[in-house]
Amino acid sequence: MKDIAVHVAYLMAAAARTAPKGGGKDFLEIVVITSESDLKKIAENMRQYAPRSTNEAYWLRDAANIEEAQALLLVGLAQSRAAGYDCGGCGYPSCKEFERNRNFQEKEMGYGGPHCVMRMMDIGVALCSAAKTASLLNVDNRIQQRVGAAARALGLIAADAVMGIPVGIYGKNIFFDRKTPGK
Repeated sequence: MKDIAVHVAYLMAAAARTAPKGGGKDFLEIVVITSESDLKKIAENMRQYAPRSTNEAYWLRDAANIEEAQALLLVGLAQSRAAGYDCGGCGYPSCKEFERNRNFQEKEMGYGGPHCVMRMMDIGVALCSAAKTASLLNVDNRIQQRVGAAARALGLIAADAVMGIPVGIYGKNIFFDRKTPGK
């Protein structure tokens, strides 16, 4: 079953790559993690960070999912260029103002930012396309934020903002109906 889950993760990567993007420009970084040791490193990184978070129990819950995953798809924003729509979603009146004045800041376990809202929607559409691909093939999956932050912190993906989709084939989807450990 692991081989099938890994194969599906690569199909998910293809779905993410070909998903529609703002202005038809692709700024996504897409990585498939299949190594059990890398999955365990990510899970351990999440566990180590958990006590420093205000959501410790959720970091621990998600770490348990990653440790049991058979593969992991990571989708991130590799370059945070403005889309050119002047929509104001970033908080600036124009894309030129955003590019000129934004104060990019890193977060210990999360994302760098701020980002163009259109580029963040590109990640969302890519993640949904990937999750749909797994769903059509009856492979268990769930979009998660914390795993992307942990993989980014470990240098497994260089993108500024990252989310992930762990996948696997089980008798019951381990990524839903999860128990959150008590503090």
